[in-house]
Amino acid sequence: MAKAKKKAPAPKKRPAKKSARRKPASKVKAKARAKPKAKAKTVANRARPAAAGSSAPDANLLADLMNWAKGFGADAADALYVHGESISVAQRLGAREKLESSEGRDLGLRVFIGKRQAFVSSTDFSPAALKVLAERAVDMARAVPEDPVCGIAPEELLATSWPDLDMNDKREPTAKALLELAAETEDAARAVRGVTNSEGAEAAWGRSSVMLAASNGFSGGYSRSGFSLSCAVLAGDGTGMERDYEWSSAVHFEDLMPAAKVGRNAGKFAVERLHPRKATSAKLPVVYDRRVSGSLIGHLSGAINGRAVARGTSFLKDKMGERIFAPGVRIVDTPHKKRGLGSRPFDAEGLPCTTMAVIDDGMLTTWLLDLAAARQLNLKPTGHASRGTSGPPGPTTSNFHLEKGDKSVDELIADIKSGLYITEMIGSGVNGVTGDYSRGASGFWIENGKRTYAVSGITVAGNLKNMFLALTPANDLQFKSSTNAPSVRIEGMTIASS
Repeated sequence: MAKAKKKAPAPKKRPAKKSARRKPASKVKAKARAKPKAKAKTVANRARPAAAGSSAPDANLLADLMNWAKGFGADAADALYVHGESISVAQRLGAREKLESSEGRDLGLRVFIGKRQAFVSSTDFSPAALKVLAERAVDMARAVPEDPVCGIAPEELLATSWPDLDMNDKREPTAKALLELAAETEDAARAVRGVTNSEGAEAAWGRSSVMLAASNGFSGGYSRSGFSLSCAVLAGDGTGMERDYEWSSAVHFEDLMPAAKVGRNAGKFAVERLHPRKATSAKLPVVYDRRVSGSLIGHLSGAINGRAVARGTSFLKDKMGERIFAPGVRIVDTPHKKRGLGSRPFDAEGLPCTTMAVIDDGMLTTWLLDLAAARQLNLKPTGHASRGTSGPPGPTTSNFHLEKGDKSVDELIADIKSGLYITEMIGSGVNGVTGDYSRGASGFWIENGKRTYAVSGITVAGNLKNMFLALTPANDLQFKSSTNAPSVRIEGMTIASS
């Protein structure tokens, strides 16, 4: 277990990378898009190791910033440092289309005077500039209205240790290695019979580093790497063309889907969608493929967000302790999952994170709470705070997933005489207050327990309260993002064809 420390040693500085097109070094999110397992060894050998500790600031700087704020009259303060760097490349029809590299850092300061708070951020880290920043923040806090639920965490709630989550792959790929990866992906997709055009393949790498310090004594930081790879192609000709895609993302390069498989899947998915028909309008069972089923539990996470519950704007606001899914259904948030795409050792207020079953045997067991939401609802915080450098925290999930069931997808659809198998969702028509649900979709028609012809131009509708109760998970769960679910079957949804 790594112990939380009051101060960290000053890091070494590393020169910024050169690139074909450079973004300003301001606020940069190091998002990822890159590589696979099949050529993992080859690409990894081309990668150059990142300099250790290169993106962490001097912990004394954050401490000085808070001391200056208190010297100007703040009762409490916290400071958040974020550093991001990334490389992104793309190829289309065999030619390089994009090569970008970016690096930036940002520092946010939050100050409190009584029940008033203010936020400021800066990319100028000189002591003179930060002193001015601290003074300005305190002046702003004196002028704003009171917020009865604001404030940093009491010392007894703070995280004091956390596990190593293996979130930082030290390899830093070259642009050349990423371009070769994108080329392999697109070539595999275009080799699929029936593919006639390409929107291109993209490979990317990124790393972000975070350090949080507060006047309550908390100090902690971590780094996260990310690799991703994606490809989108078209099949068919003229007005009969169909598009589909595949993608993979991972914290460590070796956990990516192989580039050739990403490409083949993209081509195969596009060809399967050719010659779509119109669907029958009716109330029938609907199966959401695992590529799109995560959106359903994404709607759940929004509905159990403590801020929405406190405002009374969630369709689940009165459902705590009640059954909202079928018996046996379990939905879990796992912040300490090793190499998880949403993992974090502590939350954005310095509170400990723990694995939590928000749905257990179909029952709603908890809200997602930061300190402010917990105070509004007179409950204990759950360690779900997340924030940027220029605003207050808010509750979010980490690695949020619906646990797999005991049936295969084939078994899940075996008794469906007529129904819809969804592989793509279009638009967003979800009412978070009432739970009403209406979205565009495309996929395949189910007849006599089998996927048959492609269908498109469909709208599926229902209410999330009824949909959750009628949901049955398959056993094909995979972790491709921070919110995941296996394929699921939902009974009695309204299907309309345009």
